[in-house]
Amino acid sequence: MTRTGRLFLIPTPLGPHPENQVLPEHVIRTVHRLDTFFVERIRQANSFLRWINHPVPDFKCRFYELNKHTPGEDLLEMVSLLKNGSDGGIITEAGCPGVADPGSELVRLAHDSGIDVVPLTGPSSILLAVMASGMNGQAFAFHGYLPRPGRERTERIRFLENESGKRNVTQVFMETPYRNNNLLEELIRELADSTRLCVASDLTLPEEQIISSRVTEWRKRKVDLDQRPAIFLLLAEEAPAGIGAQKKPAHRRKRAGK
Repeated sequence: MTRTGRLFLIPTPLGPHPENQVLPEHVIRTVHRLDTFFVERIRQANSFLRWINHPVPDFKCRFYELNKHTPGEDLLEMVSLLKNGSDGGIITEAGCPGVADPGSELVRLAHDSGIDVVPLTGPSSILLAVMASGMNGQAFAFHGYLPRPGRERTERIRFLENESGKRNVTQVFMETPYRNNNLLEELIRELADSTRLCVASDLTLPEEQIISSRVTEWRKRKVDLDQRPAIFLLLAEEAPAGIGAQKKPAHRRKRAGK
């Protein structure tokens, strides 16, 4: 009887490192034993494999593209490969596969097909940011990317702040790096003075910067986040008992003419 293969979830560094400072040696040894990979971009996956000195030349490895556009029949082909005994690994572009990154659909199909899924240890910008924020690590929610700039994004920010205050939940989200400064400006403008805001940028890299303080203190700062990978977190003060929604901050009420 053919042994069913395993699906390894392979984390990668959050940015360029001249030498390995983030991946445990057992992870690298495991990846060295694999020659079948499911990747978002083949060129970037090759760069990672060269970085860890993978012993198999890239032209002898099997690469399958795995992204949000991957058709269902291609996913079934990947599952079939695993079911027939081949071990394979999902290589993320940065961080951990399946977390704000493609891969979860293949992982779900692997579970449904009785294939063992093996997550490997590596850096997660989301968890690192929660750890370093000083906010509630017992209850937090990751929302991925907020809407594009405009009314929908403003309403989303206000909703997240309101829910945070009602439920004491740390709200975690991100933005395309070239719009980071625009998002930060809107957060400082829209959030209540007492709300705590954290921005964790370039995590694990030499330029790493983590700032966590109340919005009233953020208004005194000048921070440039342009083109810097960043995670944003907010935690609002708990809303008074019996009140369904947080009271709008004074600066927002004044601008609204109330």
